[in-house]
Amino acid sequence: MRYKNAIIWLTGIISALCLFFLSFTWKAGAVREDATKYATVAGKYDPARRIHYIDSLWKQPVYLGFTLQEVTTYALHKGLDLEGGLHAVLEVSPVEILRALSGKSNDVNFEKALVEASKAQATSTKPFNELFFEAFAKIAPNQKLASIFANSTNVGKLNFSSSDSQVKKVINDEIDGAVDRVYKTIQTRIDKLGVANPNIQRLPGTNRIQVELPGVDNPDRARKLLSAASKLEFIEVAEISEWGQGLNSLGEYLAAEEKAKKIGTIATGKVDTTKAGDLAGQLSGAAKTAKTDSAKKDTTAGSALTKLFLPLDNQGRTWGVYRKDTARVNELFRRPEVKVMFPSNLSFYWNAIGIPAVNGDEIIQFEALKKLPGQKAVLDGETITDAGQDFDQNGRPEVTMAMNGVGARIWKNMTAANVGKRIAIVLDDYIYSAPNINGEIAGGRSSISGSFTVEQAKDLANVIKSGKLSAPTRIVEDAFVGPSLGAEAINQGYLSMLLGLVLVVIFMIGYYGSPGWMANAALMFNVFFIAGVLVQIQAALTLPGIAGIVLTLGMAVDANVLINERIREELHAGKGLLDAIKIGYEKALSAIIDGNVTTILVGIILIIFGSGSVKGFGITLCIGLVTSVFTAVYVSHILVEWMAKRAIAAGKEKEVTFETFISKDLFKNFNFDFIGKRKYSYIFSWALIAIGIIVLTIQGGFNLGLDFKGGRSYVVEIAKPIEAGTIKDALANSFEGSGVEVKTFNGPTKLKITTAYLVEDESAAANQKVRAAVEAGLQKFADSKPVIVSESKVGATIADDILTQSFISIIYALIAIFIYILLRFRKWQYSLGGIVALTHDVLVVLGMVGISRLFGFELEVDQVFIAAVLTVIGYSINDTVVVFDRIREEIGIDADLSNKELMIKTINQSINHTMSRTVMTATTVFLVVTVLLLFGGDILRGFSFAMFIGVVFGAYSSIFVAAPIVIDFGGSKKKTPAVEPAK
Repeated sequence: MRYKNAIIWLTGIISALCLFFLSFTWKAGAVREDATKYATVAGKYDPARRIHYIDSLWKQPVYLGFTLQEVTTYALHKGLDLEGGLHAVLEVSPVEILRALSGKSNDVNFEKALVEASKAQATSTKPFNELFFEAFAKIAPNQKLASIFANSTNVGKLNFSSSDSQVKKVINDEIDGAVDRVYKTIQTRIDKLGVANPNIQRLPGTNRIQVELPGVDNPDRARKLLSAASKLEFIEVAEISEWGQGLNSLGEYLAAEEKAKKIGTIATGKVDTTKAGDLAGQLSGAAKTAKTDSAKKDTTAGSALTKLFLPLDNQGRTWGVYRKDTARVNELFRRPEVKVMFPSNLSFYWNAIGIPAVNGDEIIQFEALKKLPGQKAVLDGETITDAGQDFDQNGRPEVTMAMNGVGARIWKNMTAANVGKRIAIVLDDYIYSAPNINGEIAGGRSSISGSFTVEQAKDLANVIKSGKLSAPTRIVEDAFVGPSLGAEAINQGYLSMLLGLVLVVIFMIGYYGSPGWMANAALMFNVFFIAGVLVQIQAALTLPGIAGIVLTLGMAVDANVLINERIREELHAGKGLLDAIKIGYEKALSAIIDGNVTTILVGIILIIFGSGSVKGFGITLCIGLVTSVFTAVYVSHILVEWMAKRAIAAGKEKEVTFETFISKDLFKNFNFDFIGKRKYSYIFSWALIAIGIIVLTIQGGFNLGLDFKGGRSYVVEIAKPIEAGTIKDALANSFEGSGVEVKTFNGPTKLKITTAYLVEDESAAANQKVRAAVEAGLQKFADSKPVIVSESKVGATIADDILTQSFISIIYALIAIFIYILLRFRKWQYSLGGIVALTHDVLVVLGMVGISRLFGFELEVDQVFIAAVLTVIGYSINDTVVVFDRIREEIGIDADLSNKELMIKTINQSINHTMSRTVMTATTVFLVVTVLLLFGGDILRGFSFAMFIGVVFGAYSSIFVAAPIVIDFGGSKKKTPAVEPAK
């Protein structure tokens, strides 16, 4: 074997890297367990204590010099369907942005265009601003956009002579900028939730942002934080002279607290109220005692203060704390006895950006501002008309901002009263800058200078600009998975993976004997590499992702089967063992590469067009296919060659036959006229498809899942089984005739309730109203203790977009495969045969959904189902390419396809030669898909069913559809015979 040593070294390096990165998963899990133990006091779990424990270690080295933040980043992340948590897609409201840009215009045509664009958005995938432009041009063809948007809000950018294209550019830029600002604001807000490994990303080509928050146990609070509009405020800063005495008092308080602990008054952080009253009383008394001490008091108080609070300059004017201590400081400032130490008109605010510390932690500065919580600021972001990054007269980056007339008047008075002092710029209760006021600022135009980089100046301008446009977000898709449901999904996924692996291992050994052990060893490497690569690229493992691994196990066997079948052929032809192994690997390589590349194309399309768990499936599938090629072609080659050399050295070469009593005579001398029976297969295939279409038509079409039709869904756990129909009847009146579906979900003690009630209303109030209606209907079954453990929402607009994208993804997959086969086989007939076979498979799978419904097997067609259809396409073309590859080998790539007599003979021969491989691969994949169908749970039921049907008909179409199409479209027969197929 060529490059043997290099491959061994590469395998060793990849294995070491995988092991190294997987070790972070172990360490992160250990820390999470410790955090849970710390948070559990006297049998009661306190989430705040868990967050405090994790925060205290977040910037501290915990493993091989890596901080907990880095360890968590490098650990294998579980998707929300396994971890539990909140998934949300937020859409920045372009309607409100347009209203703000228009200066809240009351123009009739403007209002009509907004209404028409909103209606069109329900059935269009175009951005809202484009729909608005089209609607306005139709409603008011003679009116310029500048008549609406040339106002004080856009001064300096637009005037009444601006063309429509100029106005459109300004609007598009403002909407894109608003989405970016919302994205950054949401990143900051999520820090408040204490969520580990949040996933936030902009969805390309849309005004939408996808957020995944694993482990969130208060979804309502998270939704409010995500969907609230930005709050920009300008607040006077209180200098240290105004509150420094309170800080000294706090030092004495902390010293008293330490003293109380030392003398045993406070033993474990809890107070014995029967002896000493409350903690505040103890500390108050201790503080009074401390005041009678001499100079020792100041030293003790200062020491206690600086253990927690860090002076950031030599004069003690600015203070901060380590990030790990922020939770403790927040709790400290909330104590009534601490509040009275400081002026009553002050509140403490954290800086948004931390300062790197020498110990690897981060220091967060805080300021005292002259505003109480809940109190309206004197000046807020509604007065901002523009902000941007510029350069001062010395070429240094600065930030410019402009205000409207009202804001300019307030700003003039505010700056006049604070010359030489600072005013903080606060966004969502975090300080982003606190510039010093050099003098009274009139006219509403200001510049902020300092030691900014260009990037920092742009960021601050964006913060200020977030107050210019009120861009509220609405949650258009939302799913909350409770921890119990996530744990159940993990168990189902791991059980499926384990059983699938065991079945494949047993099957390979039973069919190939000792070489099967080598194939299984390569398979173990494959699973190990998949997990390691997932960690290295920081991808999340989802339930469909686990299904992807299980499916990869079956499909990975395909490469080993191709190789082993080729080796068997060479051994039967009289070749020596080592020669047969060498030739077998060489001949199988092209089919392996072609088959896997076509399936990888499908995986890439899933990654591009899918979202959430479907995207995770695509990533896992692509990784699995790449690693399976490496392990099957190279790792297994080394193992098989090592096995063969050992057998030769022991004089047992003849015993290594790559077959067992099961496979020895199976398909031997198999010779069936497949092409001659193609007319019967055509009739059967199209009749089956026709029946499926008729049945679906009679049934009224597919039962679309929530992500395709929109609505809200709730998974309810009950103590004892209740008939789904009974609950449906009880809920019927709760939804004002909108309809409701109720069915069992993962067993008799869980029910899934889906309704389209208020589907067009995506507000938080509508969410609460629908949930309240569900809970009211369930009150009739209070003895069964119903609990909502999961809920999800998909807006009507995004549901339409998802449905459209799903069908586009199937079309793109077919086009990509057509082009690839054309490039590889150089005959359009091969491409056509492959595409017709794939279309056949898709139609059969969709038709069987309707036919299965006749027998009481109800399935939802959702994103995961479409992912399965795409996977069927990948699997089926893999099968087809193997047959095509053998045909090409037999007659050559430039053979004349019009010689039907020769082609029929060649194709029949090729199909018969590859029959063992076709049956073997289909059987292994069929086994793992059956495991998924039986043990994967309801979430994967539709996926497993589609794959179950697809595997059977994918193998069938490769033989009875794809190959015959090549014959029937090869052209008329010519007299000159082509080259005879190789014997």
